[in-house]
Amino acid sequence: MGRATSGDRDAFEILLGRYTHRVFLMALRMLGSTADAEDVAQEVSVTAWRSLSELTEPAAVRTWLFRVAHRQCLGVLRSRRHHEQLDINLPTTAADPQRVVEAVAGVDALTAALAQLSHPQRRTWLLAEIDGLPHLEIARLSGGTEEAVRSRLARARGRLALAMRAWR
Repeated sequence: MGRATSGDRDAFEILLGRYTHRVFLMALRMLGSTADAEDVAQEVSVTAWRSLSELTEPAAVRTWLFRVAHRQCLGVLRSRRHHEQLDINLPTTAADPQRVVEAVAGVDALTAALAQLSHPQRRTWLLAEIDGLPHLEIARLSGGTEEAVRSRLARARGRLALAMRAWR
């Protein structure tokens, strides 16, 4: 981290390489488009290089990169007025076609249920459940408190549980 902040491009590439794939996956889930997610990941790299001096806490690199990626994704969403979607790869062939049909229907139901959540609830749920981020890191990304994250997550889980009760 110290070498990267002092302008060592190789050190920066190593640092960025640790998180690029996770940034891409987060962008992919938010945007629902591989091309847009790749663009966001690239833009995050450029922005991170230009703004590396802003990073005062080396332990917060991942949170910082996710915050940059999140802002980029919001910009893309605003520009095309698109709703977030989950990108879940389902098997296209299976021994039991009925299971594939049920899985697709389940993903469609979850996507529809997520669309009914408020943006902060949906974002919090995706970061916690799909990206596996801890509450403190989500709070840093959203600029809120851990308590607010817990509250949003609880409300999101409750609403999703109601919407998905037929799939239990």
